[in-house]
Amino acid sequence: MIKRTINKELLESCAEYPVVTVFGPRQSGKTTLVQNTFPDKPYFLLEDPDTRLAAEMDPRGFLNRMKEGGIIDEIQHLPMLLSYIQGIVDKADQNCMFVLTGSHQPDLHNAVSQSLAGRTALLTLFPFSLEELEQYQTGGDAYQLIVNGGFPRLHEKQLQPGRFFNSYLQTYVERDVRALINLKNLSRFQQFLMLLAGRIGQIINYTSLSNDIGVSATTIKNWISVLKASYVIFELPPFFANIKKRVVKSPKIYFTDTGFAAFLLGIRTAEQALRDPLRGGLYENLIILEIMKYRLNQGELPELYFFRDTRGNEVDLLIRDHGKLFPVEIKSAATFSKSFLKGIKYFQSITPDCRSTGAVLYNGEQEFKINDVAIFNLVKNHDMAKSLFYCGD
Repeated sequence: MIKRTINKELLESCAEYPVVTVFGPRQSGKTTLVQNTFPDKPYFLLEDPDTRLAAEMDPRGFLNRMKEGGIIDEIQHLPMLLSYIQGIVDKADQNCMFVLTGSHQPDLHNAVSQSLAGRTALLTLFPFSLEELEQYQTGGDAYQLIVNGGFPRLHEKQLQPGRFFNSYLQTYVERDVRALINLKNLSRFQQFLMLLAGRIGQIINYTSLSNDIGVSATTIKNWISVLKASYVIFELPPFFANIKKRVVKSPKIYFTDTGFAAFLLGIRTAEQALRDPLRGGLYENLIILEIMKYRLNQGELPELYFFRDTRGNEVDLLIRDHGKLFPVEIKSAATFSKSFLKGIKYFQSITPDCRSTGAVLYNGEQEFKINDVAIFNLVKNHDMAKSLFYCGD
């Protein structure tokens, strides 16, 4: 059992707020995190039918069992409790009373924000980061990391990835989807998931997916919304403020766990991932996800973007920090090419808010700098990213 990086932020948030809410994908370790951090707090899981029924029939009586507060897991099953919790924390006027977890958004997120506005800190926990995974493995092969993903149970129990993700698909993803929408044809939804994984790192074309699967574009949009709500995928928004160019204004899609994306693509080994035509997208997903985890584990908004104009000029990732944008190119190649710098140089020339530094994150062994642009392997040296991306000017 390892200590999660977000633990420090969780403790500090609880010292300042009466309620802390931890969102995140199923199986990302939310329950283990909050129970290990607050072992003396009474714990209640709302996925348990008896617990949920008791709370629903007598919410005041249920909450009276937690005189000094407690942990309520999977609060999305009974959001009505939030209004009662509001009354309790307002009357008690003390911090670190309730710790809530939830696996669905944005409806739950909106409910928490409305009922507990000013009373709760909001954190998001994703599966293991590279820093956390170091406690389970050494070497840091990018393609093995892509196949394994970061779900804690897979690493703690040393489970076979293919079997784990098959169970994850059937037990959690499909169940959550059925709970959120009236899914009539499960096979089409499974086909949609596989096609979506095949478009990883791309701007989604709803019409194309609609034609490929045989459902309406509206249905595709609804399905994508559900996957975002269940933390299966996330969007990387485009950056276009203060740019007097014709730019792309639609987001890219990535998965919150590369292992699940690889599973959907039929990739079972690191060698397969290395040779797959989609290795660039998977590698890009791995790197962007790692940077997002770092920001979330610090309790910060990710503030990550990409840039692309209609002439094909592009930067894979823009990190906003201290009011400035830090441009990053991500390449799965093990050999550096000066062409990797093209997008960074162009973006710096057209954007006043862009820092003069940048980074190329590739899969090679060497580390060096060219014109204030750092070139290195994030998988093998993620500590270097912290000093570059988050140091301000």
